[in-house]
Amino acid sequence: MFPSRLLAALSLAAALALPGGAARAHPHVFVAVKSVLLFGPDGKISGVRHAWTFDDMYSAFATQGMGGKAGKPSESELKELAKVNVEQLEEAEFFTVLRAGGKKAEFAPATDYTITLDAKKLITLHFTAPLKEPASAGKAAVLQVFDPSYFVAFDFEKQTPVTLGAAPQGCTVSVSTPPPLAPTDAQKLNDSAGTMVSPGADFGIKLASRAIVACP
Repeated sequence: MFPSRLLAALSLAAALALPGGAARAHPHVFVAVKSVLLFGPDGKISGVRHAWTFDDMYSAFATQGMGGKAGKPSESELKELAKVNVEQLEEAEFFTVLRAGGKKAEFAPATDYTITLDAKKLITLHFTAPLKEPASAGKAAVLQVFDPSYFVAFDFEKQTPVTLGAAPQGCTVSVSTPPPLAPTDAQKLNDSAGTMVSPGADFGIKLASRAIVACP
């Protein structure tokens, strides 16, 4: 089951809001991701700063009814929307997986969250997901952002999708895309089109890009 109740409700409504009531093919929400891996004074990874830009359908539904007659959401309304979203996203560990030193890092509650609205009325959710314990990138760290059920499609931005914040000298980051789906998985995805059924509980990771960070 899709773990974020708020996002699930918005996603479902957005999917059904297409002309004629036709459902959007699976997945139902699309998110362009830009991330910054944050480093502390000790040279270890301290958290991830995300900027998620949602598609036009989701953005329109999420801000529906905001702004009164002016139709432009206020700063306080967007702040509250960001707060509710990050609180719900915490249940899903922010759809973020960071592995360092062979271990999966754990996240603390989100901080510095806000939502911005651009000229195209697309919303971008900005937030920091701190690590409970700093993680070393000395043996390479791998960052992925994905919804296991593939209800939401997360894709790294094409330009500078992942950067490093205050990283030690010599640290590098590269992003690799996943291999093409196997024929059986491609068929599962095709079969799920136009439905509210996930193509598989672990499907999202098969389509998730990987950001690999290495430090000397």
